[in-house]
Amino acid sequence: MVIRLSAMGDAAMTVPVLVAFVDKYPTVQITVLTRSFFKPMFSQLKNVEVFEADVKGRHKGVFGLWKLYKELKLLKINAVADLHNVLRSKVLKRYFGFDKTPFKQIDKNRAGRKALTRSKNKVFKPLTSTHQRYVDVFTALGFPFELESSHVLAKEKCPEKVNNLIGQDAKQWIGIAPFAAFAGKMYPLELMQQVVDELNASNKFKIFLFGGGVSEKEKLKKLESSYENAVNVVGKLSYSEELALVSNLDLMVSMDSGNGHLAAMYGVPVVSIWGVTHPYAGFYPFGQPIKNALLADRDKYPLIPTSVYGNKVPEGYERAIETVSPKQILSKIYKTLDR
Repeated sequence: MVIRLSAMGDAAMTVPVLVAFVDKYPTVQITVLTRSFFKPMFSQLKNVEVFEADVKGRHKGVFGLWKLYKELKLLKINAVADLHNVLRSKVLKRYFGFDKTPFKQIDKNRAGRKALTRSKNKVFKPLTSTHQRYVDVFTALGFPFELESSHVLAKEKCPEKVNNLIGQDAKQWIGIAPFAAFAGKMYPLELMQQVVDELNASNKFKIFLFGGGVSEKEKLKKLESSYENAVNVVGKLSYSEELALVSNLDLMVSMDSGNGHLAAMYGVPVVSIWGVTHPYAGFYPFGQPIKNALLADRDKYPLIPTSVYGNKVPEGYERAIETVSPKQILSKIYKTLDR
């Protein structure tokens, strides 16, 4: 069993690792314990099934986790790879310890993260990637394997609903995901609009706008209305259909956020934009060349990265991400598509 309960980007980062695992160990059955919403991510993987962790319902709290443990035991699990290592999975570790089921957890290297993000005596060097840390958990269970950039999912067939939304179009497809969980790593929409302006005016691209939630949907709907070649996909597709669209993109532009990881798990080129976070923390999209990252100016903002997740923004760092210009983003898009 593999545990990765949330969030979307972190769950997406498990996919290339499982592709590599299945390639090396094709006879091993894997059960992924995660949110039911994430199930479509794993649909291509042979011998991989998803078991829903209903942590807000029947599996809530200590007694709910005991019920979850009893349900999981019926699957005759031989070993557990905990890729999350949070309180819930620690409780499950204790339960699985009753019958001595091997249970290994990811080492998050909290000391290294603290050294990278602190303001004084910062140790500015790259940490081991999260993908490799996932691999290390399987290795600890006795399943070593190598992770290669080729370990990605195949392109999905676009369902009819996606084709109807897009229409017949020979243009290159570019996804733009301008939002993130925290303001410190979110590019201002008015600056991203300058990027969309030029891409739309060229008439060479179909631009797909990705996001989630009511507020983001309304902002992207307004943006879509100004451009002939832009399509706001928020609320128009199921999650499976949205993933199929992502897999067919020629390029994704994203923040340090989940959409970049979703594109990367299909091998789609990702141009990523970074504010107060940094690729050195280990959350860079899988298989992407580091030159595809557009970073805030550390000469002006030397405390970057200020946190691993972008939730800590020192005074004066609120606009750090704006040191990445729309012109830089466009140049990187064109160069990446040319490659």
